[in-house]
Parts: sequence; C-alpha cells; structure tokens
Amino acid sequence: MRSYHPNDIPGEVMRPSAAAATAVPVAALLLALTAAPAPASPLPPLWRGECATGALCLWEREGFRGARQTHELYTTEIDSCVPLPPGTTAGSLANRAGRPVTTYQSGECEETGEFETYPGSGTWVPRSPYLIRAFKLWES
Repeated sequence: MRSYHPNDIPGEVMRPSAAAATAVPVAALLLALTAAPAPASPLPPLWRGECATGALCLWEREGFRGARQTHELYTTEIDSCVPLPPGTTAGSLANRAGRPVTTYQSGECEETGEFETYPGSGTWVPRSPYLIRAFKLWES
C-alpha cells in the first residue's frame, strides 16, 4: 500500500532524497566514532595465547586453547623436521622465534600433505587450516 502526503502531486510517491536518507546515519556514525574512547592498549597476550619472545608455541586446539608446546631456538635444530610427540597434534600456533617456520600435516614434514610457512616476526595463527603434526624452523 502506498503512502501519500497531502502536498504530493497525485500519482507520485513521496520519497526522501538520497542525501537526506544517508545524512542521519552518517552523522550518527561520525558522532559514535568521535565519542568512543580509543583503546588504551592492544588486547592482552592471553587473548592470543601466551608465547615468549624467541619461541614457537603450538596449542592442541584452535583459538590458543588446550595443552601448549613451546620450542625455543636453543633446543631446536634449524632446517630439520621436528615431529610432535606421538599422538599429539596442534590446531593453533604463535611464531615468535625470529625465524620462519613451516608447519606440516605430515608427521615427517612431507610436502605431499598440507604445509604452510609463517614469518618469524610475531605471527599468531588462531586456526591452522589442518592439524599440525610436525614443523621446521628455517635459517633467516
């Protein structure tokens, strides 16, 4: 059913102009953006899962949940396949080792399964595209 204004020309529907229709929402958005306080700091580390500088951290489940494994440079051989302990996998990771890391679906670092390389400059991956069973840290 059409609604008519008494001043309308018969047969024409009254419609607000495009500028009038968007002016109120845009003004409200600008007011909300300028009125909202800026966050004091980035999200706390626990939101992403805690992982020390210089370490590669792997969590059992997505979202940095479950048991965490920590691998540090001084205990991990560079350019070598490091399988996770038998029967364990990882669903999320943080690479703060300062070196690129490749994670593998295969427990032997075979490239026939899925694999992905992440930079070592502080990469947080809350959801791996596959279950991680092994990894390699690379020389920079």
